[in-house]
Amino acid sequence: MLPEGPPKFLNRYSFRIRTRSGTPVENLMIQALNQGQAEQRLQQMYPYCEILECRELTAMPRDESANLDHIISIISRNDGESR
Repeated sequence: MLPEGPPKFLNRYSFRIRTRSGTPVENLMIQALNQGQAEQRLQQMYPYCEILECRELTAMPRDESANLDHIISIISRNDGESR
C-alpha cells in the first residue's frame, strides 16, 4: 500500500554546464523534488562540471495511480468503440 498524504511534485530543471574538459553542454533536463537534488544528480552524471545556468521549467503532480486509472479508462473506452 502506498503512503497517504499530499502528492509530491517533481520539478523539471534545465541546465547549461561546462564539463571538466571545458566542453559546453546545453539543455540538460533533470526532474527532481528541488534544485539541490537536481544539482546532485547532475554532479553524479558530470563530475566536476561548472553549472553556468539553471532554470526551473514546470511542476507536475506525481500521482501514478490517477494516471493509470486514466489510461485504463481511455483503453476501455476505445475498446468499446471498436466493436
